Amino acid sequence: MRFPYATLGRGLLAGLVAGLLLTTVQGIARLWLGVAPPAELLGDRIAPLLTIDQFFGLFGVFGGYNGLKQAGILRGTGGQLAVGVVIAVAVALVIRRSARRGYRLLAILTVAFYAAAVAVLWPILGTNHTGFAPGTGRVVSLAAMAVGFGLFGVAVGVGLRVLGGVAGPAAVPEREMVTAGGGTPPASGGSAEPGGGDERGARDGSGAPAVGRRALLGGVGVGVVGVGLAASTGALGTALYDRSTFPYDGLRVTGPGITPITPNDAFYTVTKNVVDPRVDAGRWSFGVGGAVRTPATYDLAALTRMPETTQETTLMCISNGVGDGLMSNALWTGVPLADLLTAAGPVDDAVEVVLTAVDGYTDTFSIEKALDPTTMLAYRMNGDELPQRHGFPVRLVVPGLYGEKNLKWITRVDVVTYDAEGFYETQGWGPDFVIPTRSTITEPPPAQVSRGSVVGLRGTAFGGDRGVSRVEVSTDDGRTWTDATITYPGTRLSWALWGFDWRPATAGASAVLVRATDGAGGSQIVTDRGIVPTGATGLHRVPVTVL
Repeated sequence: MRFPYATLGRGLLAGLVAGLLLTTVQGIARLWLGVAPPAELLGDRIAPLLTIDQFFGLFGVFGGYNGLKQAGILRGTGGQLAVGVVIAVAVALVIRRSARRGYRLLAILTVAFYAAAVAVLWPILGTNHTGFAPGTGRVVSLAAMAVGFGLFGVAVGVGLRVLGGVAGPAAVPEREMVTAGGGTPPASGGSAEPGGGDERGARDGSGAPAVGRRALLGGVGVGVVGVGLAASTGALGTALYDRSTFPYDGLRVTGPGITPITPNDAFYTVTKNVVDPRVDAGRWSFGVGGAVRTPATYDLAALTRMPETTQETTLMCISNGVGDGLMSNALWTGVPLADLLTAAGPVDDAVEVVLTAVDGYTDTFSIEKALDPTTMLAYRMNGDELPQRHGFPVRLVVPGLYGEKNLKWITRVDVVTYDAEGFYETQGWGPDFVIPTRSTITEPPPAQVSRGSVVGLRGTAFGGDRGVSRVEVSTDDGRTWTDATITYPGTRLSWALWGFDWRPATAGASAVLVRATDGAGGSQIVTDRGIVPTGATGLHRVPVTVL
């Protein structure tokens, strides 16, 4: 018996074209409905299951977080195409013998393909990047996925039929075959691969195999469709890449020229997403639920009609190393989260709040912090509408806690009576997310300075939600300390800016250091500690040589 190369080829082509159709449908759903495809959701599903060491180990393998994101999307999409091809080949092998059994297998495998994706991604299927609430988002995701996988199954079946891979009379055992005139079947018997281009079968007037010609024409047609779908997939991929976070994820604020209030376009940015949400304000809502007496839902208009407040607050990422620039300051306008929680009436034994964003990100903090009047649902940033990358239409601002607690694109808060864990907490971050007092030299001295010259040193100091009362500078590697001038004191919730004019008098190698004292009298931690698992501590030290 010959190896079924023709059948294998038909399955490969039909599966590839059907997989491209599925990918195209998913791309359309991502752009217009905000439904993230499985290849994108898979990263969000896996990341919380990793330990911190495993997570950062992948950074090393793929060249950082952005490299990991790109690899995840490409491998996820490639894996989906591979599964689609395997399904089509399996169906092609069966369908050449029995169309009924082949189509039954196709239906079973298509449903299984869909069901497997749903089962794996179920916890995060409420994700919707255009702003649907989690419950509605899950329904939209299930429907969009059903359409995509359903079209995949139809495309496989149609593709195999067009390619000539469906069992016909030649597939009937020889003892059941009769000639058109009612005689005995040809001595040569039926072909091992009915409908293929190289089999003997019905011939047209020219003497050429009619089935083979149809298969050839079908192959050309399917190939043309495949090229068109590949082009469509590429165009959708390009559109999504143009919206991707790669150009701005990890944006830092450092160096000369730092201002008290960071401009919106310069504000530091960290995101887990390959493509950040583009929320339709008309679809967005904010739900208050869980262990409360009166659950409620607010649209943006209702939220902005409430009495608003404006506060200056600095945000900082937990991954901000000593001397790094993942920290910025802004004026935020919105309403206290406490107003909405109080109206809902948390139960007496409430412990925490679980917060959910439209991109599927979740986090938690204590009910006490949630009821703090400075914890805010902000809808304006420095007087302007929130930029998309910073959480439009509404984000959470939680003074004193690391940036991962300050959810962008927030859509829901649930009061709980137990100790819950958020997206990154499950990896092992924390349990302490309170920002320690810190200071940074943003305008350090050059590597070499001259004795008697005036060297201007500038920087920031930050005490979380405790303010800054003092900044000191050492120009002799920590042996002696001198007060710097606080040029901008900020607020209890923001950073301070400082300056110090140094006139070096002694030649030799040394280092400049800075340390801060917060508004509660707490000194900056001098012990060096990495960012894992509760954020970095230590003194920012810049080597310098005096000539």
